[in-house]
Amino acid sequence: MRAVGVRERNGRPEILQARRPEPGEGEVLVQVVAAGLNPLDWKIAEGMLESLVPYDFPLVMGADFAGTVESCGSEAYRFTPGEQVFGHVVSEPVGGGTYAEYVVVNEAGSIARAPTSIPLTTAAGAPTAGMTALGIMDSAALRSYESVLIIGAAGGVGTFLTQLASARGLRVVAATHGHDQARMGAFGAASAIDVRTTDLAAAVREEYPGGVDALVDLGSTSAAEFARNTALVRDGGVAVSTLDAASLDALHGRRIEGINYHLAASAELLERLGEEIDSGPLTVPIEVEVPLDEAPGAVARNRAGGARGKTVLLT
Repeated sequence: MRAVGVRERNGRPEILQARRPEPGEGEVLVQVVAAGLNPLDWKIAEGMLESLVPYDFPLVMGADFAGTVESCGSEAYRFTPGEQVFGHVVSEPVGGGTYAEYVVVNEAGSIARAPTSIPLTTAAGAPTAGMTALGIMDSAALRSYESVLIIGAAGGVGTFLTQLASARGLRVVAATHGHDQARMGAFGAASAIDVRTTDLAAAVREEYPGGVDALVDLGSTSAAEFARNTALVRDGGVAVSTLDAASLDALHGRRIEGINYHLAASAELLERLGEEIDSGPLTVPIEVEVPLDEAPGAVARNRAGGARGKTVLLT
């Protein structure tokens, strides 16, 4: 089967001819219609998980997918052939990814029936970013606050989070790298700040002199950078990092709850995401769809940064 992956750790993504997988006990074989592209994909290919699980090369990249159940292994009863599904999978050993025509998934894992209100090609862009946004809403109890500043709001997680927070009544301040006022406004943001041309701290302080209730920082990689952003949070608020940048000791004196959030993907969380999509207010923010053969170039563009929404790869 056609696939895209790397032949060694930190290798250059390329088109591969891989053996079509077969489902084992408790597994289903999915014919992939589209795969969602995430920074997680190339970080894993660089060796992000090497200390935790073995790697199998050539490594087929990708975690997100949407497609049709082709067949079921023994003791697999949750799905039937022909059902449309979407999900998130990181195989063990790492290497059986979703940038391929077929993928094998444990039916007890992060796989669910696909939303019925959108095409499968769109659903492929939802699992990782959408579950991350939902998980952040849960972990930070954001619905109990009134305002939230989202750093990196224009990307996949940020656009999902903006919509979810706005739908729950929060005033979203979206910090972006670019003139995204109209786009983020369409997703429900109360205001959008282009940090390339506007001083973020001054703009936030003008609207919220005492600080915002909550911060979700999707971009800061250092504790120092995260700390500068938490200065915009009121005492007693909450600050979330998705990149392990939250220094809990530094926040303790201001009674700010600091959270280093990591996605715990699950079928339950994915099913909730599907319900959010089918209920109407949540749009999957697809930026571009590209053929699988063009995946290496799409990965390079994603690594360069500046994404606006999701890229999906069509098999």
